[in-house]
Amino acid sequence: MPLVTFLPHEKFCPEGLVVEAPSGTSILELAHEHHIEMESACGGVCACTTCHCIVRKGFDSLNEADELEEDYLDKAWGLEAQSRLACQAIVGEQDLTVEIPKYSLNHAAEAPH
Repeated sequence: MPLVTFLPHEKFCPEGLVVEAPSGTSILELAHEHHIEMESACGGVCACTTCHCIVRKGFDSLNEADELEEDYLDKAWGLEAQSRLACQAIVGEQDLTVEIPKYSLNHAAEAPH
């Protein structure tokens, strides 16, 4: 089972954390399961940028970002080449190192009624 290392973040995970991750789990689900309260204004449905994270190791083992995720990532604060929305980034078979940026922007879109 791959290991996911969450780098220290002063608000969400001050000490950092290393956890085992079942393949097929999103980074956001994994964080919440281990009491890392990453923001997700949209509830994890790819309708905001608050769960933006940077995958420092293992980026290529994640599922590919779709067009909707790419559109939201374009609005994320501190976008980098290894940026993903944690709600959409699915753990594969390799270990990951994840950084939660210091800031996030809430570009939430209301779900269609």
